[in-house]
Amino acid sequence: MKQRLSPTDWIQAAFRALTTGGPQAIRAESIARALKVSKGSFYWHFKDVPALKQAMLDHWQQVATQDVIDLVESGASDAKARLQLLMHVSTALPNDAYGGDLAEAAIRDWARYDPDAANAVKTIDGKRLAFVETQFRALGLNPQQSKQRATILYAALIGLHQLSHHGLAEPASDLPALLDHLLKP
Repeated sequence: MKQRLSPTDWIQAAFRALTTGGPQAIRAESIARALKVSKGSFYWHFKDVPALKQAMLDHWQQVATQDVIDLVESGASDAKARLQLLMHVSTALPNDAYGGDLAEAAIRDWARYDPDAANAVKTIDGKRLAFVETQFRALGLNPQQSKQRATILYAALIGLHQLSHHGLAEPASDLPALLDHLLKP
């Protein structure tokens, strides 16, 4: 007997479809086929494909942003340790359930064409940047320095993930090295 799929199963499958086929691949029928179930299972959890897409964006905000922030805040007692833990978590092996290391890039590409995805990316980027900026502020840097270093570190994370896909970077070692430089007075 087959286990009933949860909304998360559908969301993860939709992220895998997005990662391999772009936003146009987020279709109930093709995702159902990939999951080896009927489309009826999809409609049990989602009103329609736009509802699935919104659920994907909400899920990404929770899992890839808020849960990471919560983990970092609970796992390190000072700002330097939080930044170091954040670099470790952000460069850990990608979760294949969500399409692996290309998931973030696929979401950013989706945001180029979809206003809802663009708004979600902007909100999430703002939240991530604010968290990193707060850590630099806690280290005694002024607001301008904190904002600049947070932006540099976050931009490097995005870029290093892109480069690593082509074997041109090692985010797990490159990003902590950059952080070391940014932590110097």
